[in-house]
Amino acid sequence: MGKVMAISNQKGGVGKTTTSINLASGLAHVGKKVLLIDFDSQGNATQGLGANQNNSQATIYSVLMEGVPIQQAIVPKVNPRIDIVPANINLAGADLDMDKMEYGKEELLKKAIAPIRDQYDYIIIDCPPSLGLLNTNALTAADSILIPVQCEYYALEGVTQLLITIRLVQRTSNRNLKIEGILLTMFDIRTRLSVDVSQDVRQTFGKLVYQNSIPRNVKLSEAPSRGMSIFEYDPKSTGAKAYAGLTEEVLKRNSKTNY
Repeated sequence: MGKVMAISNQKGGVGKTTTSINLASGLAHVGKKVLLIDFDSQGNATQGLGANQNNSQATIYSVLMEGVPIQQAIVPKVNPRIDIVPANINLAGADLDMDKMEYGKEELLKKAIAPIRDQYDYIIIDCPPSLGLLNTNALTAADSILIPVQCEYYALEGVTQLLITIRLVQRTSNRNLKIEGILLTMFDIRTRLSVDVSQDVRQTFGKLVYQNSIPRNVKLSEAPSRGMSIFEYDPKSTGAKAYAGLTEEVLKRNSKTNY
């Protein structure tokens, strides 16, 4: 079966969607079959890949709350060559809808993707910036969690809060959940703050932190407006080189593990 990886941090603006899109694309570029699930009601991954085709398109909300088979919600993309399950503003009400359920509300996503897991090498979930039931669903469905950490003050505080949630999920609904890795984002070697935060995170989490960090790069910001990943928009940019390096690290860490 494919590996399910949640990309999560309850803090907003740390690069979750950018990482979801570009890691998915990076894996596809080396021949992996990839599904990206947009699990954020803002739908930024959907928009960033130009997958918001029409109002009648089934979304991840349709799958979770209306019983639509996930196969009917998948949008295949040619450039990059990945599949995506889109999201829209309807997903904002999913937490409340789930909260009314008596049983199984933490496992809706896990059950939804079960029929297609063996069709992909990697299933990547772009999580919302919160610690609600949507995030719990993502962590319950995932084999591992990749945590983007912006190089700013309070970075470690945000990770600490997420680790508490991870331990809770491990105790209650997914004891096999692992930390895939911690990714430093928006790194600027010219600033003392970025260097200090990088050192602090690496000292605290050691080998969990990827060697590659993601720099501040205007091309990474521009690519979504064209519906592209960085590899299609500007493959020679520093952002593309950084995500290529991350892709290589992810593959290396998983080379000895079967899912």
